Order: sequence, then C-alpha cells, then structure tokens
Amino acid sequence: MDLKLDELSVVTDGKSLVSGLSLTVPDGQVVGLVGPNGSGKSTALRCVYRALRPSSGTVWVGEQDLTRLSMRHSARTIAAMTQDGGIDFDFTVEEVVALGRAPHLRGNTALSGRERELCEWAMDRLDIGHLAHRGVLTLSGGERQRVLLARALVQEPEILVLDEPTNHLDVRHQVDLLALLRTSGLTVLVVLHDLNLAAAACDRLGVLSQGRLVASGAPADVLTPELVADVFGVKASVVQHPLTGDPQLLYSLDPTR
Repeated sequence: MDLKLDELSVVTDGKSLVSGLSLTVPDGQVVGLVGPNGSGKSTALRCVYRALRPSSGTVWVGEQDLTRLSMRHSARTIAAMTQDGGIDFDFTVEEVVALGRAPHLRGNTALSGRERELCEWAMDRLDIGHLAHRGVLTLSGGERQRVLLARALVQEPEILVLDEPTNHLDVRHQVDLLALLRTSGLTVLVVLHDLNLAAAACDRLGVLSQGRLVASGAPADVLTPELVADVFGVKASVVQHPLTGDPQLLYSLDPTR
C-alpha cells in the first residue's frame, strides 16, 4: 500500500515545524527521512501515526485520506515505533508484544493459536524470545527497542513507521533490523540520523531542513558532499561500499579540509 504526504504543514504556537512536505512511499519500499535535529522529521511521522493533526495537507493511505479512517482501521493498517514509546508498567516482554494484536481484538478476547505463534515468531525474529518472561523495566534500552518493534510487527500492518529505530542497538542488531526492513515487504517510512545506515537500508531518501523537503531520490543521488555540507554543516567524502555499492560518507574532523 502506498503512503503519500501531500503538502503537509504543521504550525504550532505560530512556529512552522513542517512546511509543504510532499513525499511518496511506494508500496513495499523503504523511504528514509534524514535531516538535522529540529528539521521536522519526527513531526511529520507523528502526522502519519495520528499523534498529531497537520495544520494543512493530507496523509493518503492508498487512495484514502487518513483522517477518514477509524482509529481501529488505521491501527490495523499503520504500526509505529516512536522515540517516546516508553513502557511505564512492568509487563513481561510477551505481554507487551501481544499488545500488538489489540487493534484486531474485541474486548478481552484471548489470542488465537495463530496469534500466539505470530508473537513467538516476532520475538524470535528480534532476538528477544529468551526474554519472554522478563519484565520490560528490567531490560536494557536496546532490548526494549526490539520489544517495541516486535509489537509493531505483530500488528500485521501494511505500513510501518519508525522513528530512530536503531537507537540503543548494538551493531549486530542495527544490521539485523535494517535487513529486516529491506525484506519485510512492508511500506516503511523511517527516520534515521546515521546517513550511512540510511543509505544502506533505504530505497529512497527525503532530506528535511527547517521543515522543508530540500532533496529526495535514491541515496546515491541525494547524498552528495555538497548537500551534506549545506544541510548538515559537515564536510564529507562519498565512496562506494565495496560489497554493496551503496554510498558511504567519510567525515572530515578537520573543518579546514
């Protein structure tokens, strides 16, 4: 299912956070939003998972205006992992993952056998099966991240929205997560700060600066030394990854070079 942000704008307390953002995430592709802190990335994502209503513009889910969908329908269609998706109660890992089935259940209906198998699959896929009976408040930040992603997968969404999903993850689990995104078949909109991870994981990138889209396209077309200098204020050389051919940035720590 395609996801489209159509002239999306968000104004809060007289300040424009996102201005005229138009971006399409084609069915089954991974599109990354990158940009400096405060450029509007997370704000745009909040409009997609309905934590924030845009001041103007439309989020299209397939051919439907997102605001026309019931909350239950949109929760069955879009799953989100957010930066502020903390867990305040000490549920077990398997209980948190099972919450991903909530949009599909009525009342206190018990999980079916298929749903229990789905939860087990998601926990195994995110390497948290051995933590199933642990309380989430006893976990490390990276372990909690993987629990929240497993919960999102258990929703069986068509669209997955992720805000900095690699936060707190070690290198192995970063690579595993990004490989999962590339092979999931889902339509994915993801915010990433690490430009090299974004280049490796995403089919296309959208670059935000001060709430506006300043570039979009394939990573090799977008991640140029000129754009990185203009938008991020750093000097970088762009090389090809020796195995994949993806663009990779080598940053200069000397501002004169």
